[in-house]
Amino acid sequence: MEQTPSSHPSPETELRLRLEALQAQSLYRRRRLRDGPQQPRMGIDGRPMLSFCSNDYLGLANHPEVIAALCDGARRWGVGSGAAHLVNGHSRAHQALEESLAEFSGRPRALLFSTGYMANLGIISALAGRNDWVFEDRFNHASLLDGALLSRARLCRYPHADTQALQRLIASTPARLIVTDGVFSMDGDLAPLPELAAIARASGAWLMVDDAHGLGVLGPEGRGTLEHFGLGPKEVPILMGTLGKAFGTFGAFVAGPEELIETLIQSARSYLYTTATPPALAEATLASLAIARREHWRRERLAEWIERFRTGAARLGLNLMDSPTPIQPLLAGSAEQALAWSAALESEGLLVTAIRPPTVPAGTARLRITLSATHSAEDIDRLLAALARLPLAEPTPSRP
Repeated sequence: MEQTPSSHPSPETELRLRLEALQAQSLYRRRRLRDGPQQPRMGIDGRPMLSFCSNDYLGLANHPEVIAALCDGARRWGVGSGAAHLVNGHSRAHQALEESLAEFSGRPRALLFSTGYMANLGIISALAGRNDWVFEDRFNHASLLDGALLSRARLCRYPHADTQALQRLIASTPARLIVTDGVFSMDGDLAPLPELAAIARASGAWLMVDDAHGLGVLGPEGRGTLEHFGLGPKEVPILMGTLGKAFGTFGAFVAGPEELIETLIQSARSYLYTTATPPALAEATLASLAIARREHWRRERLAEWIERFRTGAARLGLNLMDSPTPIQPLLAGSAEQALAWSAALESEGLLVTAIRPPTVPAGTARLRITLSATHSAEDIDRLLAALARLPLAEPTPSRP
């Protein structure tokens, strides 16, 4: 029998239509080409730019001591680790970093992961399974949500930072895990950790905090959101942190009790089946961690810039979200408005990323302004002056 051509579009046509739809909705994303190291002033697409969109909060990504430690580590260890940690990829450099991170976080042990995404996938899927309940803040990072989905547990997303709603939801459900960001990466606000810890304790659930954007930044010693709230391992038994933000390198870790770490070594698939990060990278992170701990002025300077920016923004009547962190979101409302603002700033040599759905809910597109200790007062003032020249229409954000 003669076959007729299918009426369905080819795979390539289907993908092209999907991309065209993203462009029509102002949701298409393009990569930029950076020349040179990560720092406030850099070359972007062949132009000099002043950047306000990096997570290098303490300015350590291009620190000479960190660079030297990486180079020395490469001379000692070579480049690739060659295998997973459980084969022969776990070096003394990795072990030293795990021990330093455990001591820094005030916990018995720490375990390195290749990325924060892989850490969250591995932790949640190793600790929860079918018929378990995992409760997560609705604004949690995608990796935390994906970790729960991968575990095949029953995922319940409670309204953002709404502990009363969580308490009602959890009252009749045997919760296994309560999971939250410490600092929410797109809003810059803090999770209500004391209240979450009390709910976890009363319900018998484990509380897991992803403090990617709090570690190194918050607390007198830079120990993050938990130190900010005065919480310890008993209140928050599972702490995840990343190394590519305030610490300026790459990778992630989880810190907690002996039993937790051993369970993850045996069961976390994203740990078991991944090649270890380069040992030289562990040496670089040891250096950056030491700098972050001894140079308190970096956190003090960062706090000064946050205050300077927020005070100036208030004078201009800018619609900033309420954030005490280096993440300072300026609400635009529509994706089109956020892109227009970003383009206007770029024309003045300022790089500020437009954040659009699905990264944030519909109607809450924004400029995500981030500050670094290595910015100057003049940099902050230049940004404020440029923001004052934007056509700032009043957004009408909607929250789910």
